[in-house]
Amino acid sequence: MPEGHTIHRLAGALTELFSGLRPTVTSPQGRFAQGAALLDGRVALPAHARGKHFFMPFYDEPGSVELGEDGPDWLHVHLGLYGSWSFDGDEHFIADETIGAPRRRIGEREIGADGTAGVWNPPLPRDTVRVRLEQDHGVADLTGPNQCRILDGGGVREVLRRLGPDPIRNDPGDREQFVALVRRRRTPVGQLVMDQAIAAGPGNIYRADCLWRVGINPFRPGSRVSEARLGALWDDLVGAMREGKRDGIILTNPPEFAPEDPLDEVDRRFAVYQRSGRPCWRCGTAVAEADMAGRRLFWCPGCQR
Repeated sequence: MPEGHTIHRLAGALTELFSGLRPTVTSPQGRFAQGAALLDGRVALPAHARGKHFFMPFYDEPGSVELGEDGPDWLHVHLGLYGSWSFDGDEHFIADETIGAPRRRIGEREIGADGTAGVWNPPLPRDTVRVRLEQDHGVADLTGPNQCRILDGGGVREVLRRLGPDPIRNDPGDREQFVALVRRRRTPVGQLVMDQAIAAGPGNIYRADCLWRVGINPFRPGSRVSEARLGALWDDLVGAMREGKRDGIILTNPPEFAPEDPLDEVDRRFAVYQRSGRPCWRCGTAVAEADMAGRRLFWCPGCQR
């Protein structure tokens, strides 16, 4: 499942590609036909992300709205485990917010018999495409989402009510809210970091490596982690996830521990994630792996306390 930084990148890309336009909205698969008809030809406004949830408002005139504002119809997407966006277009269909995890086919054009580039034509959509957004220079296709629906402002606010603070947004008071939410629970902190009602956006990689970076044992109950250490964990999540959004790739192994000759991409990119049995970069203890609430957990039993 894409972690929160990918959804923020998608919101930026789809805003740049469609905001202010009246895209053609269709549902080749047919499962979103009614919703597509409601959005088709209306103005797409700047998109928003909260954790792993994507929201794009459609209205009758250009502008911008706050997340959850009444008035527009909101396209709400949660990719889940199998959802993805793919893009296809001409040389004008490129966003500064480059796409990382979702598949991308930008700038493909037919080549004529004389060797010159022809006019770009939108490819026929696959039968699995839930939603297609189309403008003159390109298309964005959504396949396999866990959720794809239309919400009004009240529906968006209800989704937001169930989510914890988002480290990438890091709105005023979010740090304090995160610390308080964790401190009032006896659940292992490693499980709480993955709970989207506690922190919206972090997935397995950020959970494992940010806990390692601040030295917290993932099995320690949330109520037994000090406010200072939880504040440091929040700050590290903010920094690491914002870097992932900026760069389009998760690189959570701190530069001071980066090996000169990494064994593979796992060693180059990660601190403990997927490194079970390999020596900890900080203390040399073998990285351990266990199941926590149905997800693989990686940590160092030597230096995480």
